[in-house]
Amino acid sequence: MAIRMFDCIQNKKLGHELSLEEIEYIIQGYLDGTIPDYQVSSLLMAICFSGMTNEETKGLTYTMAFSGDSVDLSEFGELTCDKHSTGGVGDKTSLIVGPVVSALGGKLAKMSGRGLGHTGGTIDKLESIPNYKTTLPRDEFIKQTRKIGISLISQSGNICPADKKLYALRDVTATVDSIPLIVSSIMSKKIAAGSKNIVLDVKVGSGAFMKTYDDALELAREMVKIGKICERNVSAVISDMNTPLGKNIGNSLEVIEAVDVLKGNIDNDLGKVSVVLAAELVRMFKKISMDDAIKEVLKVILNGKAFEKMQEWVAAQGGDINVLLDTSKFDEAKYRKDLIAEDDGYIASMNSEIIGNTSVMLGAGRAKLGDKIDYSAGIVLHKKTGDKVKTGDILCSFYTNNDEMLEPASDKYMTSLKFSNTKPSKEKLIQAIVR
Repeated sequence: MAIRMFDCIQNKKLGHELSLEEIEYIIQGYLDGTIPDYQVSSLLMAICFSGMTNEETKGLTYTMAFSGDSVDLSEFGELTCDKHSTGGVGDKTSLIVGPVVSALGGKLAKMSGRGLGHTGGTIDKLESIPNYKTTLPRDEFIKQTRKIGISLISQSGNICPADKKLYALRDVTATVDSIPLIVSSIMSKKIAAGSKNIVLDVKVGSGAFMKTYDDALELAREMVKIGKICERNVSAVISDMNTPLGKNIGNSLEVIEAVDVLKGNIDNDLGKVSVVLAAELVRMFKKISMDDAIKEVLKVILNGKAFEKMQEWVAAQGGDINVLLDTSKFDEAKYRKDLIAEDDGYIASMNSEIIGNTSVMLGAGRAKLGDKIDYSAGIVLHKKTGDKVKTGDILCSFYTNNDEMLEPASDKYMTSLKFSNTKPSKEKLIQAIVR
């Protein structure tokens, strides 16, 4: 009997399981235009209310993963690594994890995205390095990974086209927050990218998509479960995003901070999260304990091997490594403004989403697709949650080439801060690891 979209919608509305054949029919029909937006929208809403079984989520994940191009990394066997973040503010860990993992023998052939809204994108950060090529032909991408262990480019236009089309529809139909749909969207791209070992950095808090620990834990567990069903080694690190990660927000500013960690300055929140993420991958592809993996990660950072690998990688993709060797050579923004504390006290909390949006106002991100980015724009945080503040202290510094945005950005930033007279307790940086 022929499959009909009406029946698929009706069955899912009643809580029934979609077969793999039905899922393949839906995705193919949506891609080729034979199934219209309004029917797919109806199905998405039914999924939001009825959920999906593991088999359905696996089927949707695989169908989207192979709806377009995929990357064959089989020649590297068990050494292939990938890392994905659910998005945050000041999150530049890929720039650190990649060189560390490749310095220890892993093969990281990674495709990353651009930033949109309050969260930054790895590709935008890399494009702040003069002449860095974010696109490479497929054979060069693999050849570079084979030779030096790392290659990082922008996502191919035809990787998971079904997910791109489906996500655009979810975005305008209030169906983004369905766990099975989130899981299949993220994991389809990871499977298409071809890596065997995957660490997921699931952010939780004001600057994250998941605002509560329980929601972040549910997402982490589901992604790990589906990853394993799809025969990948997967773990998820749940990390705090109530406070921006690190001190620098903005593209070249974040590269500068990543370089600082790779030069050995790891006793900070950015260093600690990066070490755990890298160690998770090393643990998986080397099949060693987490304690041993952390020791190996620390060793290649502190002996300079990881920073050498970063230089080798950036040079291989045409980037000017002089800005890595001397970060003062990055282009500087024309205008700087310091925000000054008007009272004594402690910073009780920060709203990371508001801070991320403030950096967008300064030019460091995109409010909408197509917006031009100012690579030198951003914010340097001098005081963060839990820090003592005295009248006259600098809370943060703004950098921009558009001085008209300094005042509105200042007003916006100050709404992100709450102060108290007593020292607050800090959120735990790493809240859980799901394996």
